[in-house]
Amino acid sequence: MNTLQSAVRRRRAVAAAGVVSAGLLVLSACDKPTPMATVTVGHDSVNSEATCGGEGDALKSSDLTQCLKDKGVKTISVDPDETVRFGVDPEIADKGWTILMNGQPLTDSSTKTYRTIPGSVFFNAQYGAQGNSTLVSIKQGEKDTSGLWNFKLEKDA
Repeated sequence: MNTLQSAVRRRRAVAAAGVVSAGLLVLSACDKPTPMATVTVGHDSVNSEATCGGEGDALKSSDLTQCLKDKGVKTISVDPDETVRFGVDPEIADKGWTILMNGQPLTDSSTKTYRTIPGSVFFNAQYGAQGNSTLVSIKQGEKDTSGLWNFKLEKDA
């Protein structure tokens, strides 16, 4: 009986080691998530991983153009009288980041992790707004763009 029990235990140990090894292999194959960007208006907020890039490598101009056309972006309602708050993970801030409105720079590059802009700006034709919604992007990188996080701001009220 002892030899039978020890053989069963050995098989279980080998099987357990195989499962652990397979699990580690699967985990190592997973993509590391990109840093997060967050837009907050009042008590509501939306956050997202990079729409394009975000892994540190420079993006091509053609990739950026395509990325700005992405339709599957997170949306948040903005009362023009509210303040819109932008927050980024330190990995984004360390490389500098700029807020774009409909693909055009709205702010200078910053290395802070937090910025605020009056909500009315996003619906003002003087700043390039058109209609009741605006594509707002966070662009990582001062010279070469290495990531883009897109959000849609919809006018509320």
